[in-house]
Amino acid sequence: MAEIERALELTRLVLAESIPRRWAHSQGVGRKAEAVAHLVGDDASALVCAAWLHDVGYAPDLVVTGMHQLDGARYLRDVAGMDDLVCRLVAHHSCAFIEGRNRGLSDELAREFPPVEGLASHAITYADMTTTPDGEPVEVERRLAEILSRYGDGHLVAESIREASPLIIDSVRVIDAALAER
Repeated sequence: MAEIERALELTRLVLAESIPRRWAHSQGVGRKAEAVAHLVGDDASALVCAAWLHDVGYAPDLVVTGMHQLDGARYLRDVAGMDDLVCRLVAHHSCAFIEGRNRGLSDELAREFPPVEGLASHAITYADMTTTPDGEPVEVERRLAEILSRYGDGHLVAESIREASPLIIDSVRVIDAALAER
């Protein structure tokens, strides 16, 4: 529980004033992860921490590569000293490997932060992609449409999300199915 409180406070510290809407989104993602954490067993705490922290790489002081997943994971590893699994979940949330490839950063991403397999990976994507920028629940298709609209045609992030959409939708379906079984 102390790690989750630390993650929440760290997210508040780096996002609340500099990017209040990202802070609102992160709060919603953290709450959503808390609601599904029971699905991932021993990885529950890491999932919730990563959900709170998933967008810290957007903080202006942390931007290095422009890829928020990688910048955030590096900060969490190198400065905040967060758990390896938390860093890996942040680095790979919401199919980041596609954006990494499109930015020419896929080798660095995979070398520094090996991908996470299984329900924890699906769960962080679920939490992120079913939460609006204002922290409210939303259907995954509406969330994807919002991202595409916000970035616009031709933007690297929009093109990466467009490519990742089937995988993102699959992650949401995996978690929905797991919740239905419980």
